[in-house]
Amino acid sequence: MAKPYPRSPLALSLPKLTSIAGVRLSGVEANIRYSGRTDLMLVEFAPGTTAAGVYTRNLCPGAPIPWCRGALANTPHARALLVNSGNANVFTGRAGEEAVVACAGEVAHLLGCPVEDVFLASTGVIGETLPYKKILSALPAAIEALHDDGWEDAARAIMTTDTFPKAARREVTIGDTPVCIQGIAKGSGMVAPDMATMLAYVATDAALPQPVLQALLEEGVGPSFNSITVDSDTSTSDMLMLFATGQAKHEAISSHEDSALAEFRAALKDLLHELALLVVRDGEGATKLIRVDVQGAQSEQSARRIAMAIANSPLVKTAIAGEDANWGRIVMAVGKSGEPADRDRLSIAIGDHWVASKGSVKEHDVHALDAYMRQQEITITADIGLGLGCSSVWTCDLTHGYIDINGSYRS
Repeated sequence: MAKPYPRSPLALSLPKLTSIAGVRLSGVEANIRYSGRTDLMLVEFAPGTTAAGVYTRNLCPGAPIPWCRGALANTPHARALLVNSGNANVFTGRAGEEAVVACAGEVAHLLGCPVEDVFLASTGVIGETLPYKKILSALPAAIEALHDDGWEDAARAIMTTDTFPKAARREVTIGDTPVCIQGIAKGSGMVAPDMATMLAYVATDAALPQPVLQALLEEGVGPSFNSITVDSDTSTSDMLMLFATGQAKHEAISSHEDSALAEFRAALKDLLHELALLVVRDGEGATKLIRVDVQGAQSEQSARRIAMAIANSPLVKTAIAGEDANWGRIVMAVGKSGEPADRDRLSIAIGDHWVASKGSVKEHDVHALDAYMRQQEITITADIGLGLGCSSVWTCDLTHGYIDINGSYRS
């Protein structure tokens, strides 16, 4: 049986999910690692669906990653997406490649589509051979269960140590035509930026050429999935994909900068940001959602590096877990980032409480700050005092729950 994890105190309920024209989904049991729960997601897309993707920069990626990169390079289209949980199919050599080829080939055969139009992903334990014949055996049931309202089933099937399914939806217009954007994500540990984080899949009924779709996705990933971290570890299986089924009959779009896409672009960015924060809310053992704002850095890039140094600091994260406003640890993290900083220009705030200003302790209401630290959402601000660069990233606290989950993940 899958080990039950307590639902995160930061969990949010699923929004109302509806169908996206041209998308059918299912979640079934393949018994890959878990029993008594779904662990295989299948998505079928209408012919003509375009696809865009960004993938992990980890140099030891799982076997599905090069397959998807190659498929995306060879064709702009997608007809199917197959994702299993429980086994990452990473560091499995030729056996891993054989599993990918076999699964993609069987999906293509059953759905009657080109094999290069099938995308795959795996998430779970690293270094164990994927029992892909269990997947092949479960595929007929997955196809039988395909349904246009299968979003929640799909979201639950890709969970590993996640404690709640994650999804978001937006309704906008392109020109005068209504279009929908809807997506799901999974992830709770081994989460750090370097493309997108963990697994996330978004679909829209808009009609968008692949280059436009790719540009929109790459534009949206920076302030969303590339601005979160749980533990500073970039997964071997990270993947974010965006699919456009073309079922909405709006005006033709030829550029991602087309003014008709303004509302769509903003909504996509907002949806990706929501999904990314849901991943942080489900950080393994998390009890606090933390926003880190850095301002006054020499550049935006410098601000981002400082923000990530704060967000990834175990000392900062454990202090917040203990509801201890130990702002000296924030000063430490700024200094260790390697970015330009001046102790005598640095100011630090926790929430609205400025605790240090230009290199000196600033008088503040200790009791009010203690009360603020007991909240579930905490904001840290570091004003570097050197320029105009600013950046925001999101993380969670570090509790003993993280050790409990990761110390027994394979058992």
